[in-house]
Amino acid sequence: MDLSIIIVNYNTRDLLQRCLRSVFASITNYSYEVIVSDNGSSDGSVDLVKEFFPQVKLLENRSNLGFSKANNLAIKISQGRYVLLLNSDTEVNPNTFQQSMAYLEKHAEVGILGCKVLLPDATLDPACRRRFPTPANAFLRLFGLKRFSDYNVSGDVNREMEVDAVMGAYLLIRRSVIERVGLLDEDFFMYGEDLDWCFRVKTAGYKVVYYPGAKITHFKYGSSQKVPDRTIRFAHQAMEVFYRKHYSSRYPRAFNFLVFLAIKLHGRAVIFLNFFRSRKTVH
Repeated sequence: MDLSIIIVNYNTRDLLQRCLRSVFASITNYSYEVIVSDNGSSDGSVDLVKEFFPQVKLLENRSNLGFSKANNLAIKISQGRYVLLLNSDTEVNPNTFQQSMAYLEKHAEVGILGCKVLLPDATLDPACRRRFPTPANAFLRLFGLKRFSDYNVSGDVNREMEVDAVMGAYLLIRRSVIERVGLLDEDFFMYGEDLDWCFRVKTAGYKVVYYPGAKITHFKYGSSQKVPDRTIRFAHQAMEVFYRKHYSSRYPRAFNFLVFLAIKLHGRAVIFLNFFRSRKTVH
């Protein structure tokens, strides 16, 4: 088996159907399997897969295990030489898998490959080519100064480049690399696990590459939009976990305290503002 395509699903039935249709409409010379790891969906997603996509290997998790754990369960039963994490709220172009696999076959130094991720309006999803978060660029983003932050890579969207990180919506990794660096870190329930994986892969000496020759469309926030407050909490928890794991040992305790305090205060402020924004929308 050449490629294992892993899709974690949580209550995104219609998006999942669209995603799977695009996957099976792909044109490629590589053999592949598709594994859906469903996190206890209640919207008929499981029945959809069983009825319309019987060729899919289906994992029926009894509850929402989170993105990392659900992916890890699928990775453990997968058989491909390459493993692709693919969001359920995406649609792949017909040649996406062929282009991606052909690129990795020619570039042994690349451990992880990401593609050009387009939003429904055909603009680039900036999260598909990133630098690692640092105290400096995270501070600028947290406090509304994104234009001064170097977190998202700017420049020609059609230029292939080495980056720090790509996004988990489309993350293609060699199994040999997984065997070396380990599975996704399950301390990240939702968000941040892709950054952490890229960090560990680069630390192991491999390249992480943004490859615009392959494209997908990302209908963003397919599952997370249903629980906005929880989504905000998960995103900020991921910041804490990533900082504690990769940066806290570099700085004094007093500085770390301020970083964690800033993350917590920002998270609470976003939830507070989100509450009033939602009330305004309702009225």
